[in-house]
Amino acid sequence: MTGPKLNEANRVAGAPGGVKAQLRWVRMSASKFRPVLNQVRGLDVVSAREVLSLHSVEAARILQKLLKSAVANALHNNSLDEESLYVKACFADESPTIKRFRTRAKGRSNIRLRRGAHITIVVDAFSEAEQKTREMIEAAGGRSDKNQRRQRVAASQAREAAQQANEAKNATVDESSDAPNTEGVDTPSTEESK
Repeated sequence: MTGPKLNEANRVAGAPGGVKAQLRWVRMSASKFRPVLNQVRGLDVVSAREVLSLHSVEAARILQKLLKSAVANALHNNSLDEESLYVKACFADESPTIKRFRTRAKGRSNIRLRRGAHITIVVDAFSEAEQKTREMIEAAGGRSDKNQRRQRVAASQAREAAQQANEAKNATVDESSDAPNTEGVDTPSTEESK
């Protein structure tokens, strides 16, 4: 690699580049890895693992192992905290294509291209400013879809509970109004009626 990748976000000379893990000569096309990598790029490690675990494609299973390796490298070699790691960069480059032939009718042959890929994942720790910003967002309820959904569900449950309490209150009022009022009426005692 002659220079940093554009999506590596490390264009300043001397800036720390993060911890990387590479998987080379994977016998799968790089184009199959790229859609999955696009969903993981920029996420914290915990969220990236969740996203990869939800995919059913083989590329996601391979990337899970590579992400695990990158996190292990960061923990062992650089003594970074796993909670503060995020996927700084991830990319799939094409490896040299292996060319094979396939026999066809009438003595002809077709070429068969066996594609491959070199995959790289770079993880790095959040800076102190980024970490504080993330903590503030989480403390304020966050702007993520999960937090918004939680707030909507809580509001819906509160409305439902208020409606049920109101219906129960109305039912007790109705029952008390349907019962005959016996306070002002003199009822004959049993001795007088005899």
